[in-house]
Amino acid sequence: REAFRAPAGFKILSADYSQIELRILAHITGDATLMESFAKGIDIHTRTASEIFGLPLDEVTENQRRQAKTINFGIIYGMGPYGLAQRLRINTKTAKAAIERYFERYRGVKRFIEEAVVSARDKGYCETLLGRRRAIPELRSKNLNVRQQGERLAVNTPLQGTAADLIKKAMIGVDRVLIDHGLHTTMLLQVHDELVFEVPTAELETVKEVVKEVMEGVHPLRVPLRVDMGWGANWAEAHP
Repeated sequence: REAFRAPAGFKILSADYSQIELRILAHITGDATLMESFAKGIDIHTRTASEIFGLPLDEVTENQRRQAKTINFGIIYGMGPYGLAQRLRINTKTAKAAIERYFERYRGVKRFIEEAVVSARDKGYCETLLGRRRAIPELRSKNLNVRQQGERLAVNTPLQGTAADLIKKAMIGVDRVLIDHGLHTTMLLQVHDELVFEVPTAELETVKEVVKEVMEGVHPLRVPLRVDMGWGANWAEAHP
């Protein structure tokens, strides 16, 4: 990232959605624990570690938080006990128990996963929150591995696909605001959940405000969207 440098009189500004897929998961599932965590600003990985390991929030270790983070994102991508065991370098039995404890605590997520697969199998497709469809013929395959891939797609697409929709909608909104305000800031790049801008130093405070407002208000969810921002002479300095 250090190779991407702002010219004299400019700054690189990075605006990155914080845990957007997990926030979309909370919205779609309505899971009470997830929604409470995001509504109160509780770190979701620490909260998950607390739930899984049966500890108060302030007693969760950094290693336990790291394990919970892997589980949180692994659930989205359909990671099973074997995959989790490989990632955390633990045995499969321990990984299986951790996933089971997760679903005991996050029942809304478990229900969503089961219903998403059934719905996609019946319809032949799944949808993002904004209505974009993805066909999943894999779910009707006679090959077990292919069917399992289809199940992962049925769960992941409404989450990752919605995140992709929202950042594209945000890009359109930000572009419109920059033009309406007569600003000379340039939107350079989109990388996953992050937008990168080249901003005249004199416009930095204004652009930070309008970009955050547009991105966090891009679409109504039952939990707040949050954007982390950073800025500097190059992209490495700016990256949150």
